[in-house]
Amino acid sequence: MQDIIINNIFSVTPQNFYTVANEVYQFQRTNNGVFKEWCSMFNDESLMMNEANTPSSINHLSFISHHSFLPISFFKTNRIITTEYTPEVIFESSGTSQTINSQHLVKDISIYKRSFFEAFTLFYGDIKEWCIIGLLPSYLERNNSSLTMMADELIKASGHEDSGFYLYDFDKLEKVLLKQESTKQKTLLLGVTFALLDFAEQHSLQLKNTTIMETGGMKGRRKELTRAEVHSIIGKGFGVDKVHSEYGMTELLSQAYSLGEGRFSCPPWMKVLVRDEDDPLTIRESGRGVLNVIDLANVHSCSFIATDDVGIVYEDGSFEVWGRLDNSDIRGCSLLVV
Repeated sequence: MQDIIINNIFSVTPQNFYTVANEVYQFQRTNNGVFKEWCSMFNDESLMMNEANTPSSINHLSFISHHSFLPISFFKTNRIITTEYTPEVIFESSGTSQTINSQHLVKDISIYKRSFFEAFTLFYGDIKEWCIIGLLPSYLERNNSSLTMMADELIKASGHEDSGFYLYDFDKLEKVLLKQESTKQKTLLLGVTFALLDFAEQHSLQLKNTTIMETGGMKGRRKELTRAEVHSIIGKGFGVDKVHSEYGMTELLSQAYSLGEGRFSCPPWMKVLVRDEDDPLTIRESGRGVLNVIDLANVHSCSFIATDDVGIVYEDGSFEVWGRLDNSDIRGCSLLVV
């Protein structure tokens, strides 16, 4: 049963997304004690108990109107697992010394790898055509970051001799980027926001063949800036018209990407919805509010997560993130302020 669900996840289409989501929902509703208890609090029984709601009859309206999403904060205080297992990997959010960090107990790390490799191919093409450079100093200083694992796997898969992590050696990083520019090598510079800003301010470059991707996160290193301000500084520093972005978090096994202007798109097995801030059970496919995420790759934890991120979802499913709810923690991948 689990193998069938996993195969369905990565072959999902827009037409059958909610059918597959319902399969995952029923699997988790039955085998995830925390999720089951949460759903029961809202009498979220109809999708499980109503015989009329067979997978073939599920549509987006019935699914959204009946479904409960688990608050993301539950990953701080509970073991969010579907079926009992010993995790292969435990991803942990960085946070601060004053916060409780989230933990994502990953049963099968191959699902995460499949998710980010297929998403990268979807948005950027063959990984072997790229030189991948990671500028993630704060994440490399700990060993349980999902972002670090993703970057490391992309670096290895690229096979390029200059792919790798560059911490605080900006002089070496400049030489490597200029080398790639001289050969017109497609290069991805994947960096945490504060490090990209530091590098851009210390080394002014004109990059024509390099894609800059920021992952968010000031981590208290710099004054908080809006995304537009960050992209303006990085764009001018590197001579690029657009700055790409990655939307991911410890509690997810999928990422959305922005190819510029801060508007994100999801891979087929991920969808972002919007909920009313004053009525969290009012969920829509588009509009302004707080973001809910369906991440089907989270098949062994929870695929239905109510985040603390505020933004807008457009009718085509793309979305923007404006900031966080005032009472939410500022975490390692914290988003930029409005």
